[in-house]
Amino acid sequence: MKRIKPIIVILMLTAVTVLTTGTASADLISDSRRALQQLVAQNPAAARCKSRAFAVLVFPDVVKAGFIIGAQGGQGILFNHGRPNGRYRTVAASYGLQAGVQKYGYALFLMNQNAVNWVNNTRGWEIGTGPSVVIVDKGMARSFTTDTLHSGIYAFTFDQQGLMAGLGLQGSKIMRID
Repeated sequence: MKRIKPIIVILMLTAVTVLTTGTASADLISDSRRALQQLVAQNPAAARCKSRAFAVLVFPDVVKAGFIIGAQGGQGILFNHGRPNGRYRTVAASYGLQAGVQKYGYALFLMNQNAVNWVNNTRGWEIGTGPSVVIVDKGMARSFTTDTLHSGIYAFTFDQQGLMAGLGLQGSKIMRID
């Protein structure tokens, strides 16, 4: 078993890397834009957030794989006033009772200039170490209005597919790659 764990870790990290690299910039921009449009059309809380956001960081395809030890990764685009303003990568690792593969997307709505500055000026940051991030789930979305927007960043997940139980952004590291 001691020899199998490192092999599993290497295979998982390789799978996530292969699945999340190689996307051409133009494709990533159009995929991110399409994902954001779909999220806003299907989720009124996301639409309210977008109407007040200074910028939106969209990761249209994040792949998560795990068997006891897991990894996830993906690439995304930061949109300022609807225009692409940088490519980003998100990565994370986890350990625990888990097995499976999952694909999903998420969008971070940057609600003030301080949040935008944080994302632009930090050389890699982890969700939870910078401005406060509120993960908007279905329950919260029902009571979400523009009057209740008080955080620096709101996160919405979308398009979950696969066979892995649970989903969290906590511990995800985000870094600018261009």
